[in-house]
Amino acid sequence: MCEYIFNVLVLVRKEMLMIVKDKRTRAILVMPVLLQTLLFGYVASYDLNRIDYALLDSDHSASSRELVRQFEGSGIFRRVATLNSAQDIAGILDGKKALTVLHIGPDFERVLFAGGPAPVQVLVDGRNSNIAGTAAGYATAIVNAFNESRLRDNGIIPPGVSIVSRAWFNPNLETRWNIVAGLVAVLSVIQVMLLAGLSVAREKEQGTFDQLLVTPFGPAAILLGKAMPPMIIGIAQSGMVLLFALHWFEIPFAGSYALLFSGLILSNLAIVGIGLCISSVTANMQQAILYIFSGNMLMVLLSGFTTPVSSMPLAFQWGTLANPLRYGVGFAQKIYLEGAGLAEIQGDFWPLGVMAAITLTAASMLFRSRLT
Repeated sequence: MCEYIFNVLVLVRKEMLMIVKDKRTRAILVMPVLLQTLLFGYVASYDLNRIDYALLDSDHSASSRELVRQFEGSGIFRRVATLNSAQDIAGILDGKKALTVLHIGPDFERVLFAGGPAPVQVLVDGRNSNIAGTAAGYATAIVNAFNESRLRDNGIIPPGVSIVSRAWFNPNLETRWNIVAGLVAVLSVIQVMLLAGLSVAREKEQGTFDQLLVTPFGPAAILLGKAMPPMIIGIAQSGMVLLFALHWFEIPFAGSYALLFSGLILSNLAIVGIGLCISSVTANMQQAILYIFSGNMLMVLLSGFTTPVSSMPLAFQWGTLANPLRYGVGFAQKIYLEGAGLAEIQGDFWPLGVMAAITLTAASMLFRSRLT
């Protein structure tokens, strides 16, 4: 037993040295993870801090000017154009010169003092539905605030029932929180699959894989020696993303670190098995990289990281059940943001265990087939 463990450790050391000494591989270990975390944290966000809008005020009254002041005093809406007629609206939106157009009707103040619904129209560029919905929500909130302030100024008691919204797990509704929490699982999986997929393909290309097969090491020892270095690096990269999330983006961690890293180990095991299978059936590194990046794209798209699984067509929802990254993103976000315990995330854990057993067994069989 001691000799077997020693043999595995020798293989692990060999793989780690090959990864560290290869300039091409070493270059992808740290910098891409940090850059992707920063880019996703700052760029991949549906939060709107500034909305460019165009104004068409057909009333030119004191009330319409007050509504405009509330829009521009919000700190979110910035006027980029003042229109003279409704015919100008299409050009503004079609040319992407403004995200929204605020159109105040010609009878705005008269209808407002008469007690009727005053005509105000907010036109939004719907080519990006998420941003359009957010912009429309901000505009609605400002109009509602304008209505309430007008009622108070005129001594009218507002309705007795009001809605107060509160968002759990993400009080400010920042998409960055959800994205960066998911990155703890996503980025490590991408790197683990790449390193595992290149491990055997590299040796085939260099002509050393056949030499490895005739050594005293058995298929299981070779498999462990190939699997452990990518997993160690993947866990370290997840730790880097976690530190960035905690100290750079200041996203509070609500769950258990032990549970999070236990899930990451299971997730990485399943992905290592897939990477080793790909590496075993490819002839060189170029083929392996092609298969790995194609697989990574599918796995990320079907993981629920960018689009909720419930929003996908039913056939694709069934397809996500065979995607380890779906469960990785699920438990990472639940543990990080919700503070979920084992009872709440066991539905994400046991499928990863099954997938890890299947993929590693398949990789072991492919190794054995090379020995016979």
